[in-house]
Amino acid sequence: MQRRMVRKLTLKKLLNQLAPHPSPKPSLEQYTIPADLAAEILYLAAYTYNAIIGKAILDLGCGTGRLAIGAAFLGAKQAIGVDIDTTAIRTAQRNAEKAKMQEKTQWVASDIHTIRGKFDTILQNPPFGVQKRKADTKFLESALKLGNIVFSLHKRGKVTTSSFLIKFITTHGGKIKAIHPMRMAIPYMFYFHRKQRHEFPVDLYVIEK
Repeated sequence: MQRRMVRKLTLKKLLNQLAPHPSPKPSLEQYTIPADLAAEILYLAAYTYNAIIGKAILDLGCGTGRLAIGAAFLGAKQAIGVDIDTTAIRTAQRNAEKAKMQEKTQWVASDIHTIRGKFDTILQNPPFGVQKRKADTKFLESALKLGNIVFSLHKRGKVTTSSFLIKFITTHGGKIKAIHPMRMAIPYMFYFHRKQRHEFPVDLYVIEK
């Protein structure tokens, strides 16, 4: 079990080497989480909340695996990534091999609602619900059923959006420990994008079940 603190720069360099999705779908909002943002989330989870080292981790909507692989690198006992897209899962498997984390990671091509069991920690960068309304709350609902503590990233919207999320979380048995403001940047990816790089505010919700 890894106890030595890993430098954030080392973690970021590892995550930066992992391949993005080769053919992302706008309908699934498949934006690869930036390495610096993933490292920030993982660092908080590991060293502020003690929720990574020696823990069973589940990454819902794992995409190409950055959060799960990063958790394994920081010392998770096991990290499982779930995504409905088989191309994303194959990319995540190759990324795990590249990072030499294949023995500590597993990858499941499935809808998140089919997953059963209990995990110490849920990590997720769910769809923000821009293309498909309430997609983010479906991820939250599953996360709260499966994990003891949940780290969930959401686009910051109007005050009413934050109020809705807070109400949804508490109604489904979650207790919000903290909301960490962060920023996310995505490159030009789809035909409807107007900028070469778009940066916007996001919030990391830390939720106990």
